[in-house]
Amino acid sequence: MSLFPILLPLAVLQVGPNPYNTSVIGGPDDLRNRPERPQDPSQPAALTDPSAAWLSQCLTQLETDAARAHAQAQIKRSEGLGVERVVANHCLGLAATELGLWDDARAAFIAARDETPEGEIRARARFGAMAGNAALGGGDAAGALTLLEAAQVDAQTSASTPLQVITAIDTARALVALDRGEEALAPLEIATSLAPQASEGWLLKATLLRRLDRLGDAQAAIEQAVALSPQEGDIGLEAGVIAILAGREDAARASWQSVIDTQPDSLAAESARGYLAQVGPVQPAVSEDPTP
Repeated sequence: MSLFPILLPLAVLQVGPNPYNTSVIGGPDDLRNRPERPQDPSQPAALTDPSAAWLSQCLTQLETDAARAHAQAQIKRSEGLGVERVVANHCLGLAATELGLWDDARAAFIAARDETPEGEIRARARFGAMAGNAALGGGDAAGALTLLEAAQVDAQTSASTPLQVITAIDTARALVALDRGEEALAPLEIATSLAPQASEGWLLKATLLRRLDRLGDAQAAIEQAVALSPQEGDIGLEAGVIAILAGREDAARASWQSVIDTQPDSLAAESARGYLAQVGPVQPAVSEDPTP
């Protein structure tokens, strides 16, 4: 039985024309807005264990007052032992993320990983991935890659498909931030192979292939993403970018207009309007003047 009912971080990434832009990669949303996974039925109920109850309270505090949650977690860590220190570092890392204290977040997640028992491989993989994201947030892509590669090994050992997908995608993000785009394709292949029904992996793969000027492969990948999530705005944006670079202006316009039509008030629609403005109005067909 697992000792740690810990939140599983999901891979929420910047997507669109350039999801790997190092000016936005690893922003606060990468950790802060990760929804909680349903609790494993083999784990104890969240509020039956004092440490789990404290973690729940700290995460609730985090939603309204991150600075106070940060302070509470520091106190809990200094006073606690064993599991108490793990959950304290967990909340401390999330609070530091919310406050943009990336070095603090990274240190807290590493401490949580290192103080988690060897047998709790899934928890160690989760904390390692979160530490890697914090390193990306702080601009240390090389350090992030080291952390994520270790987390990937733990994820594989745990036989957890979601964790393997998460660490693979995040490893790809770190590689791209290091200008190692070709190498980043391998972990994205792992992600799409393990989770072929998840459109995010296909979108990221399409975007990377497009940036590597492999437009044919990018088109195949974005078609997979569209088939899985036809109304996802970021997918529509990328489909349009690939189409315009391939010289298919009508298809690009149609993709961007579909984003506007289905999600008119979204950020994706705002970007789509910008793209349409850049390509300009549709030019009328020139008819030949008949010779008298």
